Amino acid sequence: MKSISITGLILLAVSALLFYLTTDFTVERITISHVMGVMAGIGIGLIIGGMIGYMSKGSAIKAEQKRKEFKQLQKDKEELEKQAAIIAQREAELEIQNKNPQI
Repeated sequence: MKSISITGLILLAVSALLFYLTTDFTVERITISHVMGVMAGIGIGLIIGGMIGYMSKGSAIKAEQKRKEFKQLQKDKEELEKQAAIIAQREAELEIQNKNPQI
């Protein structure tokens, strides 16, 4: 969002500079070519904004997917640690039973 705002401000500054250089801010000197220039500037701004938005959304989706995968891996690790603890406890119990056989 920040990059879109910066791009918009740059385009606005360029368009204001070009308008100032061509009309001296007098309304009487505005022609159809100025209107076409404004529409072209809007079009370019929308195209650039769309591309930047698409790229930032794609990177945000990838980051969210990585976060979900990391959380899933953490859950899997916790489950494996619990299972390892249970297995170690059973082995310890079996070892104790083997050392002290009951008649």
